[in-house]
Amino acid sequence: MSLASWFRWSEPPSRLSQRNPTEMVVETLMLELGWQLKQAEKQQRERENEFRRIRTGVDYGWLVSAPRHSYDISAGERLQLEDMCAKIHPSYCGPVILRFRQVVAEYEPEAQEVSRLFRSVLQEAAEKIKEEEEAKKLARQWNTKNRTSLSLTTFKSRSRISPFISDIKTISEDVERGTQPNRRVWSMPEFRNTK
Repeated sequence: MSLASWFRWSEPPSRLSQRNPTEMVVETLMLELGWQLKQAEKQQRERENEFRRIRTGVDYGWLVSAPRHSYDISAGERLQLEDMCAKIHPSYCGPVILRFRQVVAEYEPEAQEVSRLFRSVLQEAAEKIKEEEEAKKLARQWNTKNRTSLSLTTFKSRSRISPFISDIKTISEDVERGTQPNRRVWSMPEFRNTK
Protein backbone atom coordinates (compact mmCIF):
# COMPACT_ATOMS: atom_id res chain seq x y z
CA MET A 1 0.00 0.00 0.00
CA SER A 2 1.44 3.37 -1.00
CA LEU A 3 1.64 6.38 1.23
CA ALA A 4 0.15 8.62 -1.45
CA SER A 5 -3.19 6.88 -1.12
CA TRP A 6 -3.36 7.94 2.51
CA PHE A 7 -2.98 11.58 1.66
CA ARG A 8 -5.23 13.68 -0.52
CA TRP A 9 -2.33 14.96 -2.59
CA SER A 10 -2.85 12.43 -5.33
CA GLU A 11 -6.58 13.03 -5.67
CA PRO A 12 -7.76 15.42 -8.37
CA PRO A 13 -9.21 18.64 -7.00
CA SER A 14 -12.88 18.19 -6.35
CA ARG A 15 -15.32 20.49 -8.09
CA LEU A 16 -16.59 23.41 -6.12
CA SER A 17 -19.94 22.73 -4.58
CA GLN A 18 -22.82 24.12 -6.53
CA ARG A 19 -24.19 26.87 -4.36
CA ASN A 20 -27.31 28.89 -4.62
CA PRO A 21 -26.68 32.32 -6.22
CA THR A 22 -28.52 33.97 -3.32
CA GLU A 23 -26.11 32.40 -0.84
CA MET A 24 -23.18 33.66 -2.88
CA VAL A 25 -24.63 37.19 -2.94
CA VAL A 26 -25.18 37.14 0.84
CA GLU A 27 -21.66 35.85 1.46
CA THR A 28 -20.06 38.36 -0.90
CA LEU A 29 -21.92 41.33 0.54
CA MET A 30 -21.26 40.29 4.13
CA LEU A 31 -17.54 39.84 3.34
CA GLU A 32 -17.52 43.37 1.95
CA LEU A 33 -19.18 44.63 5.13
CA GLY A 34 -16.56 42.86 7.27
CA TRP A 35 -13.72 44.32 5.22
CA GLN A 36 -15.17 47.84 5.44
CA LEU A 37 -15.57 47.41 9.21
CA LYS A 38 -11.87 46.51 9.53
CA GLN A 39 -10.87 49.47 7.35
CA ALA A 40 -13.00 51.84 9.44
CA GLU A 41 -11.40 50.52 12.64
CA LYS A 42 -7.95 51.00 11.14
CA GLN A 43 -8.72 54.57 10.09
CA GLN A 44 -10.21 55.28 13.51
CA ARG A 45 -7.02 54.05 15.24
CA GLU A 46 -4.89 56.17 12.89
CA ARG A 47 -6.97 59.27 13.68
CA GLU A 48 -6.67 58.58 17.43
CA ASN A 49 -2.89 58.15 17.14
CA GLU A 50 -2.58 61.36 15.13
CA PHE A 51 -4.68 63.23 17.70
CA ARG A 52 -2.55 61.85 20.54
CA ARG A 53 0.65 62.82 18.70
CA ILE A 54 -0.61 66.37 18.12
CA ARG A 55 -1.82 66.74 21.71
CA THR A 56 1.39 65.50 23.37
CA GLY A 57 3.85 66.69 20.77
CA VAL A 58 5.80 63.44 21.07
CA ASP A 59 5.32 60.21 19.18
CA TYR A 60 5.41 57.23 21.51
CA GLY A 61 3.59 55.03 19.02
CA TRP A 62 6.60 52.80 18.61
CA LEU A 63 6.70 52.19 22.35
CA VAL A 64 3.06 51.68 23.25
CA SER A 65 0.96 49.16 21.46
CA ALA A 66 -2.65 50.26 21.48
CA PRO A 67 -5.18 47.59 22.32
CA ARG A 68 -6.92 46.30 19.23
CA HIS A 69 -10.50 47.40 19.21
CA SER A 70 -12.59 44.88 17.45
CA TYR A 71 -16.03 46.17 16.69
CA ASP A 72 -18.43 43.45 15.69
CA ILE A 73 -22.08 43.80 14.86
CA SER A 74 -24.61 41.96 17.01
CA ALA A 75 -26.03 38.61 15.92
CA GLY A 76 -29.53 40.04 15.47
CA GLU A 77 -28.28 42.86 13.29
CA ARG A 78 -26.15 40.42 11.29
CA LEU A 79 -29.23 38.25 10.61
CA GLN A 80 -31.24 41.28 9.52
CA LEU A 81 -28.48 42.38 7.16
CA GLU A 82 -28.16 38.85 5.74
CA ASP A 83 -31.91 38.80 5.16
CA MET A 84 -31.68 42.12 3.33
CA CYS A 85 -28.74 40.81 1.27
CA ALA A 86 -30.79 37.77 0.25
CA LYS A 87 -33.29 40.11 -1.44
CA ILE A 88 -30.60 41.51 -3.74
CA HIS A 89 -30.56 39.99 -7.23
CA PRO A 90 -27.13 38.59 -8.24
CA SER A 91 -26.84 41.08 -11.10
CA TYR A 92 -27.02 43.95 -8.57
CA CYS A 93 -24.32 42.57 -6.27
CA GLY A 94 -21.47 44.44 -7.99
CA PRO A 95 -23.29 47.81 -8.17
CA VAL A 96 -24.29 47.47 -4.50
CA ILE A 97 -20.65 46.89 -3.51
CA LEU A 98 -19.51 49.86 -5.60
CA ARG A 99 -22.19 52.10 -4.10
CA PHE A 100 -21.28 50.96 -0.57
CA ARG A 101 -17.60 51.71 -1.16
CA GLN A 102 -18.50 55.11 -2.57
CA VAL A 103 -20.63 55.97 0.47
CA VAL A 104 -17.94 54.80 2.90
CA ALA A 105 -15.27 56.82 1.08
CA GLU A 106 -17.55 59.86 1.05
CA TYR A 107 -18.52 59.84 4.75
CA GLU A 108 -15.44 58.19 6.33
CA PRO A 109 -17.60 56.68 9.10
CA GLU A 110 -16.66 55.33 12.50
CA ALA A 111 -16.76 51.54 12.82
CA GLN A 112 -20.17 51.68 14.54
CA GLU A 113 -21.69 53.63 11.63
CA VAL A 114 -20.58 51.27 8.85
CA SER A 115 -23.43 48.78 9.36
CA ARG A 116 -26.00 51.61 9.21
CA LEU A 117 -24.52 52.85 5.94
CA PHE A 118 -24.56 49.29 4.61
CA ARG A 119 -28.23 48.95 5.59
CA SER A 120 -29.11 52.20 3.79
CA VAL A 121 -27.32 51.07 0.62
CA LEU A 122 -29.18 47.74 0.72
CA GLN A 123 -32.53 49.51 1.18
CA GLU A 124 -31.74 51.82 -1.71
CA ALA A 125 -30.88 48.87 -3.94
CA ALA A 126 -34.01 46.94 -2.90
CA GLU A 127 -36.19 49.95 -3.74
CA LYS A 128 -34.49 50.33 -7.12
CA ILE A 129 -35.00 46.64 -7.87
CA LYS A 130 -38.66 46.92 -6.90
CA GLU A 131 -39.16 49.98 -9.13
CA GLU A 132 -37.53 48.22 -12.09
CA GLU A 133 -39.70 45.14 -11.58
CA GLU A 134 -42.83 47.31 -11.51
CA ALA A 135 -41.68 49.11 -14.67
CA LYS A 136 -41.12 45.77 -16.42
CA LYS A 137 -44.53 44.58 -15.28
CA LEU A 138 -46.18 47.73 -16.62
CA ALA A 139 -44.25 47.40 -19.88
CA ARG A 140 -45.45 43.79 -20.25
CA GLN A 141 -49.03 44.87 -19.55
CA TRP A 142 -48.70 47.72 -22.04
CA ASN A 143 -47.31 45.42 -24.71
CA THR A 144 -50.14 42.90 -24.29
CA LYS A 145 -52.74 45.71 -24.40
CA ASN A 146 -51.10 47.18 -27.49
CA ARG A 147 -51.12 43.84 -29.27
CA THR A 148 -54.84 43.38 -28.72
CA SER A 149 -55.69 46.98 -29.53
CA LEU A 150 -53.53 46.92 -32.68
CA SER A 151 -55.28 43.81 -33.90
CA LEU A 152 -58.63 45.50 -33.32
CA THR A 153 -57.58 48.68 -35.09
CA THR A 154 -56.32 46.81 -38.10
CA PHE A 155 -59.60 44.94 -38.20
CA LYS A 156 -61.53 48.20 -37.90
CA SER A 157 -59.46 49.90 -40.59
CA ARG A 158 -60.21 47.14 -43.07
CA SER A 159 -63.94 47.57 -42.64
CA ARG A 160 -64.05 51.36 -42.85
CA ILE A 161 -67.24 52.89 -44.21
CA SER A 162 -67.22 56.29 -45.80
CA PRO A 163 -70.64 57.99 -45.84
CA PHE A 164 -69.79 60.34 -48.72
CA ILE A 165 -68.69 57.71 -51.23
CA SER A 166 -71.39 55.21 -51.90
CA ASP A 167 -72.18 52.95 -54.80
CA ILE A 168 -75.56 52.04 -53.36
CA LYS A 169 -78.44 53.73 -55.18
CA THR A 170 -81.13 55.23 -52.98
CA ILE A 171 -84.52 56.69 -53.79
CA SER A 172 -83.62 60.09 -52.38
CA GLU A 173 -80.62 60.24 -54.68
CA ASP A 174 -82.82 59.65 -57.74
CA VAL A 175 -85.23 62.33 -56.60
CA GLU A 176 -82.42 64.81 -56.11
CA ARG A 177 -81.06 64.14 -59.59
CA GLY A 178 -84.37 64.86 -61.24
CA THR A 179 -84.67 68.33 -59.85
CA GLN A 180 -82.46 71.34 -60.34
CA PRO A 181 -80.44 72.31 -57.34
CA ASN A 182 -81.49 75.61 -55.78
CA ARG A 183 -79.14 78.52 -56.00
CA ARG A 184 -77.53 79.26 -52.68
CA VAL A 185 -77.23 82.61 -51.00
CA TRP A 186 -74.12 84.48 -52.01
CA SER A 187 -72.60 84.30 -48.53
CA MET A 188 -72.64 80.53 -48.60
CA PRO A 189 -70.42 78.52 -50.95
CA GLU A 190 -72.13 76.37 -53.54
CA PHE A 191 -71.59 72.63 -53.35
CA ARG A 192 -72.44 70.51 -56.34
CA ASN A 193 -72.38 66.78 -56.66
CA THR A 194 -70.10 65.84 -59.57
CA LYS A 195 -71.00 62.34 -60.65
